[in-house]
Amino acid sequence: MGPGPRVAGAGAPPRPLSLAARLSYAVGHFLNDLCASMWFTYLLLYLHSVRAYSSRGAGLLLLLGQVADGLCTPIIGYEADRAAGGRCAHYGPRKAWHLAGTICVLLSFPFIFNPCLGCGVSTPEWAALLYYGPFIVVFQFGWAATQIAHLSLIPELVTSDHEKVELTALRYAFTVVANIAVYGAAWLLLHLQASLHTGPTEDLTVGDQLGVQDVPVFRNLSLAVVGVGAVFSLLFHLGTRERRRPRRVEEPDEHSPLVSPAARPLLLWKHWLREPAFYQVGILYMTTRLIVNLSQTYMAMYLTYSLHLPKRFIATIPLVMYLSGFFSSFLMKPLNRRIGRNFTYFAGLLVILAFAAWVALTDRLGVAVYAAAVLLGVGCATILVTSLAMTADLIGPYSQSGAFVYGAMSFSDKVANGLAVMAVQSLHPCPSELCCKACVGFYHWVMVAVTGGVGVAATLALCSLLVWPICLRRQNQDRDRP
Repeated sequence: MGPGPRVAGAGAPPRPLSLAARLSYAVGHFLNDLCASMWFTYLLLYLHSVRAYSSRGAGLLLLLGQVADGLCTPIIGYEADRAAGGRCAHYGPRKAWHLAGTICVLLSFPFIFNPCLGCGVSTPEWAALLYYGPFIVVFQFGWAATQIAHLSLIPELVTSDHEKVELTALRYAFTVVANIAVYGAAWLLLHLQASLHTGPTEDLTVGDQLGVQDVPVFRNLSLAVVGVGAVFSLLFHLGTRERRRPRRVEEPDEHSPLVSPAARPLLLWKHWLREPAFYQVGILYMTTRLIVNLSQTYMAMYLTYSLHLPKRFIATIPLVMYLSGFFSSFLMKPLNRRIGRNFTYFAGLLVILAFAAWVALTDRLGVAVYAAAVLLGVGCATILVTSLAMTADLIGPYSQSGAFVYGAMSFSDKVANGLAVMAVQSLHPCPSELCCKACVGFYHWVMVAVTGGVGVAATLALCSLLVWPICLRRQNQDRDRP
């Protein structure tokens, strides 16, 4: 009697995702990306230049958000991994966390970029900052839940390295699209607002300066962000199916081995803490996020106070950065395949260091600011996509604890970003006014430090991966086990 047909799915590799499934996954972080674009690019500018809060007060709110996000991410990662073991099995545990996070973001984010309800001219600053605190904490919890759930789906949906890079690149491509949408909408709203406030008898320079008259711009922008983001989150939940893990052993057939091999032990959170590669990739990811987020946070300040450019440039320059990042993201897959992860990351670092050297040696960029923005956009896109792919490589087949790994990585990056911003804001040379003469050079060197200085630290972290490549000791023990 000849051999019967093999049972479908018994030892067979999972089918590759369709284009529709890949695109629906890629848009699942779109709401987060829209909100993050406003958070990092415009929060300090809105609180300091539009709402006229002190530099330390604005930095304190951003620090609160980053610390809340950092504390939430490992807890959410651990709980998401636990939920993957049983609860929410019908809908998908990762998607359930994603849905809960999306709801929190939609309900809290518009309040952050709106004036304090019930506050007046005589309201002390501490009371206004206290008002924003709960909304920021809820927003950051939702943002973290959405991010961790979305990232931890990558090892669940695909298995091959190239598919992971492709999903990561698609995800980043929509991140860039989100930023382009935010900056394009910001430019349009600022242009319309400036045209309304500059008449034939008014000072034409008033429309180019940020002030309390720009409150409606940021309010309308935040409402547009949550509206568009909600639509894309719905598309993600409709088009992405989380694969269920088998709960029972399949019935053996004639192709099954007589002696079943020992199952690979789970890699729990405490096992990850004993892996040197976990810390290597974690430091690289943290420095990558410091470069990307801090350059995004202080670019608007640098353009406004160091280069003295009109306020429309706080939309057009970041737009150029993300357009260049968008086009370069499509080169990530072939570049990673040809020269490998490490050298792709190093190429991105070289571009960022070139930007830092250019800014350090030039006080007035003029129209060359667009070329500098292209350099920064390409470099940030390259190192971010590659660092995320390295994190997926670290997790490998141990996707059951992938959410904890992403949560721990995100914890270090969020806390480091918040502390760095608070340190910079505390060093601000003009505590009693928006910007004095000293802050012109201050933001100039801040941009050099957050790109060039942190870029050197990222280079050292990359060198450790060149000497000791990503390899889990636990995996080697499993391989050597008879």
